[in-house]
This record gives sequence, structure tokens and C-alpha cells, in this order.
Amino acid sequence: MTVKISRFLAEHQPETPCLVVDLDVIADNYNALRRYLPVAQVFYAVKANPAVEVIKLLVGMGSCFDTASRAEIESVLAAGATPDRISFGNTIKKQKDIAWAYERGVRLYAFDSEVELEKLAQSAPGSKVFCRLLMTCEGADWPLSRKFGCDAEMARDLLIKARALGLDPYGISFHVGSQQTRLDQWDIAVGKTAMLFTALNEVGIELKMINLGGGLPARYRDDVAPVDAYAGAIMHAMTKHFGNNLPQMIVEPGRSLVGDSGVIEAEVVLISRKSYDDDVRWVYLDIGKFGGLAETMDESIKYRLQVTTQGETGPVILAGPTCDSADILYEKYQYQLPLSLKVGDKVRILAAGAYTTSYSAVNFNGFAPLKAYFV
Repeated sequence: MTVKISRFLAEHQPETPCLVVDLDVIADNYNALRRYLPVAQVFYAVKANPAVEVIKLLVGMGSCFDTASRAEIESVLAAGATPDRISFGNTIKKQKDIAWAYERGVRLYAFDSEVELEKLAQSAPGSKVFCRLLMTCEGADWPLSRKFGCDAEMARDLLIKARALGLDPYGISFHVGSQQTRLDQWDIAVGKTAMLFTALNEVGIELKMINLGGGLPARYRDDVAPVDAYAGAIMHAMTKHFGNNLPQMIVEPGRSLVGDSGVIEAEVVLISRKSYDDDVRWVYLDIGKFGGLAETMDESIKYRLQVTTQGETGPVILAGPTCDSADILYEKYQYQLPLSLKVGDKVRILAAGAYTTSYSAVNFNGFAPLKAYFV
């Protein structure tokens, strides 16, 4: 909770639920990452928070952008970024969207399969392409394993084929998982990548870039290492496996840039118990999984909560307002809230600047998408 956000909420008392983002926090996080990891280009993962205000800020600060769709590319271009600052990083793209991006000047594309590679050869001839490696994502609160990437043997063959198809086999990417809490995961991933660089060099392909993905954390309930520790772990891995011959480095932060910048203010709609002898209260908020808190699925991301009510606390199950039984935020990991909490009280959800508005459903049960303010 920053002074600017606190002042905005006090002065404007906006209708809940709403997200308030302090843009200064994003700027500070971007500058910190550039300071501690100066050799890497920053490609902001637009999906974390695609607001125009966020994109314009980062365009002005010199950031590049990792995009997942035509709409995200359109937003970045409209905000003033040039096509050379854009990576089409989704490995699952429609042919027509590849062609559209290529026509606009985008020349950097991700892939992890033969069919995707063939689409790129047809619709983005001569472009720089990078193959995404499959990772186990151990230690990540929000793993990204299985769906994305391929194994090292397949990646080698695909990059050889990329050259044969007239594309530029430019590099390797990986993602160690979002909200990664284990610093050693970059050493494992970079080690696998370095072996691929060597294997491809033996067949005459000199890769030039390693995309280190995202994974840097925001501050939720559990303690995480500061950004300089993550930067140090990344550079240690790079120098360990590549020596002084470092390739171009790209990082794709999303959560770590915008997560801590935002606070959701919500309201208690109902407090109930399921039986007379039940010690655990059910607390229903006016925001749930479908209103922007999708990352509470499987209780993966555990947000910090702030309430103004004081006094003795007791265990609660937190749930959203919709008529869907899946709309339970936290049940196994029981939060403690004041026993004096009552309907109408405000609950502030901290570090909610990432993956909230972008996950918010459009009118599920008639509830409006999450409103956002930028200060």
C-alpha cells in the first residue's frame, strides 16, 4: 500500500471492487531490474497488465515487449513502440496473425513445434525465431510446465529445420515458472540451454540469443529474495555455463514489474457459518476468481490482505460472489480475519497489480469486469 494509493482510496472512495495502480512503483521496479541486470534487454510481458497507462510508461522508459496476440501488438504499437521492440512470444499463433505481425515489421517469433515453425516460414520469411525449451518449473507458485516448450533433442532438430526453411535460428527460450522461489532453477535451465548452443554450433548454427523468460516474483504472503539476488543468480548461471562469451540476453518480467504496484479494494458481502458448531466463518467478497483473482486457483497465489477492523482474529474461508461453486479463493490455506469483521467492511488485497484485470471475466453472472485506476 503506497501513499498515493491510500490517498486515492480515501479521497475518491471508488465503487468496489476496484484495482488502484501506483505507476511510480512500476517505474522503480523497471529501473531496479535495469540496474541489477544491465546486460539483459527487458521485454515486458504485456499479459501481466495490458493497461494503456502501463504500456505507455514502459515505452517511454525504453522497454521492449513480449506479446501474446495481435491485440497486444496493436496496443504496444499504438503506445509508440517500434516493431523492433516487439517479440511475438506465444508459441500458439494463428497463421493470419503471424502474417499480420510480419506486415507491421515484427521480426522476432517464438515456437516449440514443427507445425508452428512451418507457419512462421510461410508467413514471416527470414525472421528471427527462438525455440522454447520444456521446463519442470519446480519451486514456482504458478508453474508453466507441460503446455509450453519441447525437449532439447526436438529443439535441436527444429532449429536445424528453421535454417533449412529460410528462417534465422536465433536462440533458445525457457520459463522457469511464474513466481519462482528457487534461485537454482536458472542454473539448471541455462545449463540445458548452453548444451544446445554447443550441439547446434557443431552443425554450423551459431545461436545468438538466450531468452531467460520471466519468473521474478512479486511480494505475496511468503518472503521472497530481492531482485538483486535473482539478478545475481541469473548472471552466475550465465557466466558459469557461457564464460565470457555471453550471448544476447532477454528477460520477460511481468509479475515482478507490476504485481506490487496494485491494490484491490473489495467489500465484504456476506459472513456466514455452515452449522451452529462451526468455528470457521465463510467470508464472501464482491470479487472472486471470475472478477480478477483467477490465480487463487488451487490456492497457488496467496495474496496479502489488509483490513481496518482490529481485534482478535479467527479462521475464515474466503469466497467470491458468483453462483459458481468453484468461486472459492482460500479454503485449505485458512486466513485469519478479525472476529469483529462485518458486512460492508473493506478488505484490501495487496500486490494485485499483475494478472487481475487481465483475468477478469466479462459479465459472468452479470458482474462487471474489474475497474482499474492509475495514479
